[in-house]
Amino acid sequence: MSTLKVNGKSVNVDVDVDADTPLLWVLREELQLTGTKFGCGMALCGACTVHVNGQPVRSCSTPLSAAIGKSVTTIEGVGSTKTGKAVQAAWVAHDVPQCGYCQSGQIMSACALLSKNTKPSGGDIDSAMSGNICRCGTYNQIRAAIQDAAVTLHGKA
Repeated sequence: MSTLKVNGKSVNVDVDVDADTPLLWVLREELQLTGTKFGCGMALCGACTVHVNGQPVRSCSTPLSAAIGKSVTTIEGVGSTKTGKAVQAAWVAHDVPQCGYCQSGQIMSACALLSKNTKPSGGDIDSAMSGNICRCGTYNQIRAAIQDAAVTLHGKA
């Protein structure tokens, strides 16, 4: 049996789960945390982004073994943080979600950025969000929401 710390709680993963099983499937199938989405399965679209020890990772290509003994945060848990609350509120204020499929990964990437960079420039946002694909094309709303969340968290530049 493997133990993970997910969203602040220690959870046990069935002994039958192989160490090379993608973290995405452990979260969705074993732990029933279905907010993290499967997109491409090749770490190219960002829909499966979660945080491992505060760093954004693509859970579709991260094996379970790489997360053992580390802190994993999913979209279900990020809202309990100050940054997560600010980002989620900005997402709503800017009507970012259209179909919504990519949004958990987008929010996780935005939170990772704002945790490290309190006053991101447009280029910083573009760089941090690179690789998070939105088929609905809400990139302008995403950028505006991140800028507003930064102001909410840290004041004007």
